[in-house]
Amino acid sequence: FAQPGDMLCALGAPWHDPLYKERVERCKTESGVRFSVLIHDLIPLIRPEFFEKGRAPHFEAVIGGILPLTDQVLTNSRATAADVTKWSSERGIALKAAPAPLPIGSGFRSRRSADYVATLPSPLKEKEFVLFVSTIEVRKNHTQAFRIWCTLLRDLPEALVPTLVFAGSWGWMVEDLRKAIEATNYLNGKLQIILSPDDATLAALYKGCSFSLYLSHYEGWGLPVSDSLSYGKPCVASNRASIPEAGGQFCVYVDPDNTTGAVEAVRSLLTDPAILARLERDLQTEFIPTSWAETARCLL
Repeated sequence: FAQPGDMLCALGAPWHDPLYKERVERCKTESGVRFSVLIHDLIPLIRPEFFEKGRAPHFEAVIGGILPLTDQVLTNSRATAADVTKWSSERGIALKAAPAPLPIGSGFRSRRSADYVATLPSPLKEKEFVLFVSTIEVRKNHTQAFRIWCTLLRDLPEALVPTLVFAGSWGWMVEDLRKAIEATNYLNGKLQIILSPDDATLAALYKGCSFSLYLSHYEGWGLPVSDSLSYGKPCVASNRASIPEAGGQFCVYVDPDNTTGAVEAVRSLLTDPAILARLERDLQTEFIPTSWAETARCLL
């Protein structure tokens, strides 16, 4: 049913298919369609140390193969657009148009509110935990969060230190972190891991947390940051790549390589309630979330 001039738009992860370039070429030749791809990030090419061996060459072969065929490159941030422009230029790939960033939506509420009725996992209590949502893998920097909490538990009365919650699946290259967590008996109960939470549980976690963390070394966007803000919860976030785009003025930014500085940022939120209260007020009065409908309208 494709007609000449129609747009074939790849929004997911085509680099998993080593024959994707050939498929796109065939589609364009046989039906005369135009082709657009949404690039979420180029991290395997820019920071390959965060991936298992062999990922980068495979990723590069597919991305490098389809970019010359692409009539319109879409990205999820200005930072990713700049990465695509720079990487393509360095490899002599002439883009047909400048990459166009899309506004990325936040939140995941259903129209059927019953789908999102969930209680906090036991033994968590409202406002008594800090939330870190993401796959637990090396780039996301859970190790820094773990070290922050180790320091806080040494320096502050235990009652002042909230539970740290990791919500997400176990990923790659975090074997040392897993051993450290086990060796400390999950920080003697001050660390809880909630594996693969469904949307209802995740909504309850965002609603119930005191604030969130997102300490990633590099991102294409930073969805857990904008999701946290959409639930009215400030975020202690990395100052790298696209993350300040996702967080705007509503985050406390830290260097993901400077654990001492990150400790002080988190400590200030725990020991000076006025700072957290101010961030929450700013969110309530000034934050305007982007809807997924707006993302779709801009895409179309």
